[in-house]
Amino acid sequence: MDVVIGIDTGTTATKGVAAGLSGELRALTSVHYPLSVPGPGRAELDPRQLTAAAVKALTDVASECARRGDRVVAVSLSAFLHALVPMDDDGRPLGPVITWADGRSGEQADRIVAAGAARELQARTGTPVHPMSPLTKLAWWGETDPGTLRGTPRWGGVKELIVAALSGSPFLVDLSVASGTGLYDIHSRQWDDEAVKIAGVRREQLAEVLPTTARLPLRPDVASAAGLAADTPLIIGAADGPLANLGVGATPPGVAAVSLGTSGALRTVVDRPTNDTAGRLFCYALTEDRWVIGGAVNNAGSVVRWAAQSFAAGFERPGAEGEDADERDAALLEEAARVEPGSEGLLCLPYLLGERAPWWRSGMRGAYLGLRREHGRPHLVRAAVEGVCQQLALVRDSFEAEGCSITEIRATGGAAASELWVSVLAGALDLPVSVADVPEGTGLGACLLAWHALGELPDLDRAATLVPTGRHTRPDPSAAALYGRLRPLVERSALAVLDVVTELDKLAPEPLPGTEKAVGS
Repeated sequence: MDVVIGIDTGTTATKGVAAGLSGELRALTSVHYPLSVPGPGRAELDPRQLTAAAVKALTDVASECARRGDRVVAVSLSAFLHALVPMDDDGRPLGPVITWADGRSGEQADRIVAAGAARELQARTGTPVHPMSPLTKLAWWGETDPGTLRGTPRWGGVKELIVAALSGSPFLVDLSVASGTGLYDIHSRQWDDEAVKIAGVRREQLAEVLPTTARLPLRPDVASAAGLAADTPLIIGAADGPLANLGVGATPPGVAAVSLGTSGALRTVVDRPTNDTAGRLFCYALTEDRWVIGGAVNNAGSVVRWAAQSFAAGFERPGAEGEDADERDAALLEEAARVEPGSEGLLCLPYLLGERAPWWRSGMRGAYLGLRREHGRPHLVRAAVEGVCQQLALVRDSFEAEGCSITEIRATGGAAASELWVSVLAGALDLPVSVADVPEGTGLGACLLAWHALGELPDLDRAATLVPTGRHTRPDPSAAALYGRLRPLVERSALAVLDVVTELDKLAPEPLPGTEKAVGS
C-alpha cells in the first residue's frame, strides 16, 4: 500500500503514524520526553530532544512500513502552537523551547490588554493576547534581555525547528502555525506591522510563511536513515489543533472536535478567517480556504497525571506491582468513576498551568472549592476531570453566543480512551460524543493533509467519511442538568479568586538553581 507518514510533535511526546489514502493506519510509534518547569509559571523543552524524537519517530514508522511492504510517498508535519525558540540562521536552536504553557510574559500581556490594543490585534491575527503567544513572549525578552532579542538571528517555534532538522530548507513555517503566533495578519497574509513592533523584532528575524500543502525536500541523511527514497517530499503541514479536526473527521458544519491530550481544545471548521465579537475564540488556518475557530484550555490529561503524582503515593492495586504511569492514571480514573456526578459538592478549578479560553486572562491558578472531610482521593480526581470538561463547555457556550451551533462532538487524544472522561464531557457539553476510532487523530490529520497536497484527496470533507468512530456516548440528562447549574459557579469562582492568586504568586519563592522539575516522560 502507498502510505504517508505523519510526524506530530507534541508537548510531551512525538507521535509517528503511517496511513493510506483510505485513512487506514498502518504503523504507529511514540517517543516521549519531559517538560521542564524551571520556575513558577515556566514550561520549557529541550529542542535537541524534539528534533531527535522527530527523526526517531520517522525512522521507526518507516521501518515498520518497510516490514509490511508499504511504500512511503510523503512525510507530513504537525506541531503544537505558540512555542518560541531562539535560532541561528541555519535553524539551529540557541536556547530552550518556551512552550504554550509558559506564563512568564503575563505582565507584558496585561499591559497590552490595558493599553486597549488586544482586541484589534486579535481581530487581525486570530490569536488572543495571552502569555501563551509568541507575541507576548518576545515582548518579555525585549524587556528582560533586549540585547539577546535584537541579536538573535532568528526567532521561531517548533515547526521551524523540525523543518530545519528534517529538510534542506531552513527557517520556513506554515500558514497554520504562523496564524497562531499573534504576529501574523490572517487577512492580509503577512507579518503584522503593529504586532512585530510590540514584539520588538524585525520581519527578517521571522520565518517565511508557506501554504500548509507546500512540498519541501527531505535532507539526504534523514531520508537515508529512514530508508526512504531520496525524492520523498516533505509536506510542511499545519498546527496540531486544526489537523486534529481533519483527523477525526470534524470538518462539516455543526461538528466540533475536542482534543483531550496534555491540554485540551474545542474547535470547528469554517470557510474564511473569522473572529468572534467578544474575543473569546481563536482563528487558525488549516489550509488557505479552511479555517478553525475555537478555544484551547491549558489543562486536560496533565491534571490527572498531576493528581496521580500528588494523591496516589503508595497507591497500588492488588497484582499491579510495577504498573506504569498510564496504568496508574487509568486506575485512579476507574476509582473516580464510582463517585456521583458533581463530586458531592466539590468544585475544581483545574488551572495548574494557568488558563486560556474563554477568558484569556494571565495569572489564573488552580483551586478546590467546597472541600470537606468526607471528600477523598476519588472525589479530588473526579472533580478535576469535571473542571476540565466544564472549561470546554464554557468554550462551547462562546460558540453558541456567536450563532455557531454545535450538534456533534468528535473526541481524540489520550484521555478520550477513558470512559469517565468521555461521559463527563458529554454531560458537561450536553452533546453526543463520538470517540474517533484512531489512536492518533492529529497524526492522521497530518497524513490526510498530505494526501490533499498530493492531489489524491481534493475534498477535505471526505475525511469525515474516512475516519471511523468508536463508542458513541450520549449525555446523561440528570448529569447534564447538574453540570449546567454548576457552570456559572465555575465562571464566578475562577474570576473571583483571580486577585487572591495574583497576590499568592508574588509570595511564591523562586526555586533554587538545580531544583527545576520535569513533568511527564
